[in-house]
Amino acid sequence: MRPFLFILSAMVLMSLAFWAYRENYATQRALKDVSNLNREIAGLRESLSQQRAEWAYLNRPARLRDLVALNFDSLGLLPMESGQFSRIDQVAFPLPPIAAPELGSPIETMGDVESGAGAFETPADAPAKGSEEPL
Repeated sequence: MRPFLFILSAMVLMSLAFWAYRENYATQRALKDVSNLNREIAGLRESLSQQRAEWAYLNRPARLRDLVALNFDSLGLLPMESGQFSRIDQVAFPLPPIAAPELGSPIETMGDVESGAGAFETPADAPAKGSEEPL
């Protein structure tokens, strides 16, 4: 019995060593992937800061004023003035939605039986089968 336990414990030890070996390499691969992602994030942040700086440089008011003056004939851009805006009472706001009938309220579908305005006859108003006129 004792040799069997020695062999079994040696096999368990080897399988645990193999598992630890695989986990070590999986951890190293995950750490390498994380460092690559961090490098990529740093590069993208640097690129974003450069693009923001370029956007601020291109949107300088003096530069835009010069561009408007240069292209006035083709664009016809003018400075904004208060007379270009409407008053609030001139704005056409949308109408409120029409209220739908409440659920649960009865809807008249048959009309008035006495005046003959109903679309359908009730069984009491239907003529008897034998009282129909022959053609």
